[in-house]
Amino acid sequence: MPEAIWIKLIGTLPSLFWAAFAVIVFLSLRGTIIHSLVPRVTALRALGVEVEMAGQLLDRVAEGSNTPVTPTMRRGILSRLEHAADTLRSGRILWIDDHPEHNGALISLLRSMDMVVDTARSTGEGLIALRHGPYDIILTDIDRDGDPQAGISMLRELEAGNVDLPVVVHSHNFNPELGVDRRIFAATNNPVEIVHYVIDLMERIRFGAPEV
Repeated sequence: MPEAIWIKLIGTLPSLFWAAFAVIVFLSLRGTIIHSLVPRVTALRALGVEVEMAGQLLDRVAEGSNTPVTPTMRRGILSRLEHAADTLRSGRILWIDDHPEHNGALISLLRSMDMVVDTARSTGEGLIALRHGPYDIILTDIDRDGDPQAGISMLRELEAGNVDLPVVVHSHNFNPELGVDRRIFAATNNPVEIVHYVIDLMERIRFGAPEV
């Protein structure tokens, strides 16, 4: 074989050596790489599905609301849901309302983020639920069963039963000019604001309230 060909072959040996070394390393670590990357990819895909589903449910919430949900509000809440997905997961809400069907789309939205949302139609049912399971947040209406202050009266019963949970009021009949009970974290008739308040509270619960 001519000398020039030998020189070329010898010159390619380092490249062949490194290529073979890379293949050996990959084959040796392939299992570790796959086990490391697959959960991350799966988690990202799952989060994408959660956010996409949340967007569809948010559109349903907007359709059933008397309060308009602007494109800016929609983008804002979807961004917060995406960033707060881990914070919301496994959070527990008790929603007390004598017409839970009116909140169906909003309940589905919260459940799509892997939150537990139980419903009760009266204060009595709510108190029973609180005795049988731990919750992070109570959502409530105000006017129930012909009593325009049922939600407010419920706060006294919670206090008497040493139930120290944050309360968010979702009601068209809430009048802050009459005074805001110290147990009420927030009150609104806007479903998007409800989601913001739930995220705010779950962040406080998971990470603690920020120092003032």
